[in-house]
Amino acid sequence: MTTSAEPTARDRRRWARYLVDERGEARVYRELAQRREGEERDILLALADAEGRHEAHWLELLGGEPPRLPAPSVGSRMLSWMARRFGSIFVLALAQNAEGRSPYADDPHATARMAADERVHREVVRGLAARGRRRLSGTFRAAVFGANDGLVSNLALVMGIGATGVAAQFVLFSGIAGLLAGALSMGAGEYVSVRSQRELLDATEPSDYADEVLPDLDLDANELALVYRTRGMSEADAEARARRVLEAARSADAAPLTGPIPVAGGDHEVVGSALAAAGSSFLFFASGAIIPVLPWLFGLSGLAAVVLALVLVGLALLATGAMVGLLSGAPPLRRGLRQLAIGFGAAAITYLLGLVFGVSAA
Repeated sequence: MTTSAEPTARDRRRWARYLVDERGEARVYRELAQRREGEERDILLALADAEGRHEAHWLELLGGEPPRLPAPSVGSRMLSWMARRFGSIFVLALAQNAEGRSPYADDPHATARMAADERVHREVVRGLAARGRRRLSGTFRAAVFGANDGLVSNLALVMGIGATGVAAQFVLFSGIAGLLAGALSMGAGEYVSVRSQRELLDATEPSDYADEVLPDLDLDANELALVYRTRGMSEADAEARARRVLEAARSADAAPLTGPIPVAGGDHEVVGSALAAAGSSFLFFASGAIIPVLPWLFGLSGLAAVVLALVLVGLALLATGAMVGLLSGAPPLRRGLRQLAIGFGAAAITYLLGLVFGVSAA
């Protein structure tokens, strides 16, 4: 670290801003820790302590507590409020982005250790956020992608139908039909998918099909070892386990049970109920698909209905895209704009096709 002999007023203002930011980050971590327990709580408190060490560095450079400090940033206040109220994965995702924007690497008054701390903090927060992402990944996927499918597909449908010049009532009925058809298709598809996955997993579970013949197997030509090798065990481990099982099966009082057979790759993923997955997919799709229909549902028609539908769907697409960005640790605005471009692109294509078919029909 290199410092000038006499800090400028600009330096002191920057240090005061750093001091406020470090206190804000430490406060967020402590507030999150209050809503957690065990290892996650200890990790968050350790992060808060590290931010406290950085705070002490800036206090030392400032020569003690300044008489006046800058107000906390809007982002810092929002993070603190969310941490107190929710303690959610969104806070960790935002904190991850904040740690990644640390200016210490380019500031001559910050130590190399502080710059390294901030980089490591980003990875620690990423790991904590990843735990939350894994816990809600299935539900979140169904919610976001189900609603997004409903938004885009039904917007494209009503834009295409509306461009042909048909009556507003026909556009409304088409939108409702698209909502029901899409939601039923999503629900049925999810039911079949989850049910099939559960059946496939059930088929991989070990069975007791060969247990009753175990005492008759040759202890030296031990084919039971092949069963264990198909489950991912090494040849030596499979041979040793098979020998133990056969010896137990041939003992006077032991029941000839193979016991649980290890499967390579660990435990199966919990896939949940097929009916619950189907119901949630139906509702998520319908919640998105109803939005493009709302203008016609409330009696609007023509250009006014089209513009309002585009505005409503645009806001919803921005929201879902930003949510994905937040949870993935990516810039939310960029993800929202990407979602908006995809949705409006699909609607534009069907609208142009509707114009072409409308002119042809005329």
